Amino acid sequence: MTDMSSPVWFITGCSTGFGHELAKLAIARGFQTVVTARDKGRLADLVQGHDNALAVDLDVTDQGQVEAAVNAAEEKFGRIDVLVNNAGYGYQASIEEGDEAEIRAMFDANVFGLFALTRAVLPGMRARRKGHILNLTSQAGFVGFPGSGYYAATKHAVEGFSDALAAEGAPIGIKVTCVAPGPFRTDWAGRSLKQTPVKIADYQDTAGIRMTTTAGYSGKQPGDPVRAGEAMIRAVEAANPPRHLVLGELAYNAITAKLAERRAEIEAWKDASLSADFPK
Repeated sequence: MTDMSSPVWFITGCSTGFGHELAKLAIARGFQTVVTARDKGRLADLVQGHDNALAVDLDVTDQGQVEAAVNAAEEKFGRIDVLVNNAGYGYQASIEEGDEAEIRAMFDANVFGLFALTRAVLPGMRARRKGHILNLTSQAGFVGFPGSGYYAATKHAVEGFSDALAAEGAPIGIKVTCVAPGPFRTDWAGRSLKQTPVKIADYQDTAGIRMTTTAGYSGKQPGDPVRAGEAMIRAVEAANPPRHLVLGELAYNAITAKLAERRAEIEAWKDASLSADFPK
């Protein structure tokens, strides 16, 4: 029999990093939790001995697996209350040297896979007039750092998508939060990071330095994934959850500075902006 007193969480990308730590927290709190990875065998430590947890194979770029995973979750727990779109990875290169295949593969995972899973979960949330979708973006959803232009493009895409999703979902009880972390001690900058080395000298002092710095601080980042998971749970349990949840001091500083800079520039060019309309 379905337990209606405990929320059902569906979390992607649970083999490492944010997904793994958030899944552990959710299961420990007694939430009915669906944990996913491309190989569910890597999730054995999460679900073993827990009746409230289900491990499912899921490659978010495979439409058949997306549909099968959602069906398995609904068959086991009856519904999905909270979807956490966490699966994804980083690819770094200068814009000019970006590899087409790498760029498209990252968009498939970070953007189109997220879109597909969201579409698969929405019918149930819409029918129940209740649900919360957390999309893991990044400080790169606000700031395009040198060397990470294509990664930033995936996260900007998810931010724009989430604005529209929030507007469409609000009247039918569906909430949307984008979670924007800065540097955290996950595998993002280590095993999971893909890079195309900078070979053009003109980009060494911009993209090249950024890429070297990113790879060099893997394991030394200030962000704690466990504390990040706790913050995500607090946001979901809040009476008025935020549309944006920024995680970490570095992300907070970078994002607020970029927003202030952008606002100041737009205001400085206000006359030009307004002059583009037909005269009233």
